[in-house]
Amino acid sequence: MERDRDDGIAVKGENPAALAVADAEVDGKAQSSALSSTLFLDRVGQVILTFNSDGLSWSMVQSFNNDESSCLGVKLAPKVVTEIKFSDVYAVELIDYGLVHESNLPNAGKFLVGHDNEMYWFKVHGFQRSKSQPSLWVLSLFTFGHNDPQMCQMWVNRINASLNLEMGRPRNLLVFVHPRSGKGSGCKIWETVAPIFSRAKVKTKVTVTQKAGQAFHVMASTSNQELYSYDGVVAVGGDGFFNEILNGFLSSRHKAPYPPSPTDIIHSADGHGSSLVHHGSSGTVAETSYRNEDGSPLLSSTVQNFTDQDRDFPFSEEQFRFGIIPAGSTDAIVMCTTGTRDPITSALHIVLGKRVCLDVAQVVRWKTTSASKLDPCVRYAASFAGYGFYGDVITESEKYLWMGPKRYDYAGTKVFMRLRSYEAEVAYLEVESGEANSTSGRGHVSGSIRALWSPNKSERVVCRVNCAICNDKPIHVSMGDPQTTTYSRPEKTRWLRSKGRFLSIGAAVISCRNERAPDGLVADAHLSDGFLNLILIKDCPHALYLWHLTQLARRGGTPLNFKFVEHHKTTAFVFTSFGNESVWNLDGEPFQAHQLSAQVFRGLVSLFASGPEV
Repeated sequence: MERDRDDGIAVKGENPAALAVADAEVDGKAQSSALSSTLFLDRVGQVILTFNSDGLSWSMVQSFNNDESSCLGVKLAPKVVTEIKFSDVYAVELIDYGLVHESNLPNAGKFLVGHDNEMYWFKVHGFQRSKSQPSLWVLSLFTFGHNDPQMCQMWVNRINASLNLEMGRPRNLLVFVHPRSGKGSGCKIWETVAPIFSRAKVKTKVTVTQKAGQAFHVMASTSNQELYSYDGVVAVGGDGFFNEILNGFLSSRHKAPYPPSPTDIIHSADGHGSSLVHHGSSGTVAETSYRNEDGSPLLSSTVQNFTDQDRDFPFSEEQFRFGIIPAGSTDAIVMCTTGTRDPITSALHIVLGKRVCLDVAQVVRWKTTSASKLDPCVRYAASFAGYGFYGDVITESEKYLWMGPKRYDYAGTKVFMRLRSYEAEVAYLEVESGEANSTSGRGHVSGSIRALWSPNKSERVVCRVNCAICNDKPIHVSMGDPQTTTYSRPEKTRWLRSKGRFLSIGAAVISCRNERAPDGLVADAHLSDGFLNLILIKDCPHALYLWHLTQLARRGGTPLNFKFVEHHKTTAFVFTSFGNESVWNLDGEPFQAHQLSAQVFRGLVSLFASGPEV
């Protein structure tokens, strides 16, 4: 028996339920032939919905003569979304009954048949890019209805089959929420984005941290076998909280030699540096005494070495990613990897399985004070390490934790008013100009002297989605290989030195864009180019340093075009203080170090992100 359904699809010998079952048994590949049905689109009207290989599209069953506006006699079609790609869909769900709402299109109501009746619905959840801010992703919802529930079930099955083909989407995540991060809104922000994970059927094991250092110790002590059950870990907090989780993860897993150093600076007992299993050369995690964003010091303890079980499950960073839901004071890492501080946008990057590699700097403190013995302590930074002005600001801000994010502005003003310079020496590996050009897109000569200030901007190749520089010759670092380094070590390496009084020393892993510095410290720094951007600012009059800071705060500014500012791309550097006080700022956390060395690991970790949109 053959019958024609009201959706225009003829079915012979089977009912919609049988068709739905058949669709569910498809091997997951979208059919080359398009499927079309006549459905109701909520707030639009009757549409013909078409299933394509890469997404859904729809068109009105009947066009309206009066739904067009005109300008100078030229008719303009209404701007209505008529398609969505499966890559932009994160969930589809079946709804039992619901009311059909009036169309938002002008003069469309008369074409809505039974608009006061209930029918069965299915919802397609996705996102659209903001027209004014392309990096901002806005939730979108398309609700389709039909009188036959089996018809809705068929469409849900088809869409789910296509979504299952989208590679890299997580299914199980470990989530840490910092309740006092930023303005103390960590829990509230998680409650806002949690429904996105629920709709996308992503399981989340959520831990709201109760004390500083809790996330560090959970990550450091969790076995590799257990971490294999997760597709990644998500930090709901700021840069400091992510730094805590990152250090907990790498402290017990990343094996690499100490950073290189000039021959006249011997750090290790054997004079060559030794392979690390953990933060300390003794095989245990060294004491952690930095403070978290709530102001309390992180717990000081040690983490045991790998167990035999962990050796049987060497960790593969290829399948494990980090995610950040911004809830901090600056959120520079999120700004650089998604282009916006919007929690919804970050949550969508995570559930859609976006991936971008991120450089990580290994920082080794050799001496806390000038009188200290050599006692290496390893820390990792994903965005920035700063000394002088930067260290003074983070130290001063610790006194005003009750002020929230505003404490940085207040502390910065106080520190600037009593601006101090520090005697120190920095030795850094020379990078050949050709190698630097391939990543920066502009000629750079180490130690070049610029004009006092030049209005001409250097050519900038800014890191964006699908960045050619970051994707060029990707280097995948194995955390279990003690011989792995991120740069070639020729037999003869050349160290350059800069010695004198410095107002500030900064090593930017990424551009460090934030609301106070819209272009970041280094506008053309990249997420995964394998370089540190070393910024050395020599002692100068207060007015000139203020001019430098003003340029940082301007979009399109030129903060590096001053003769007292040196900018070098390098892979490693060594710092030695000649004074009694020496505090660094590592990803927004104070770190006391009289002598330290650092090196960068290209693409060491992966994030649920895609880079800022153009």
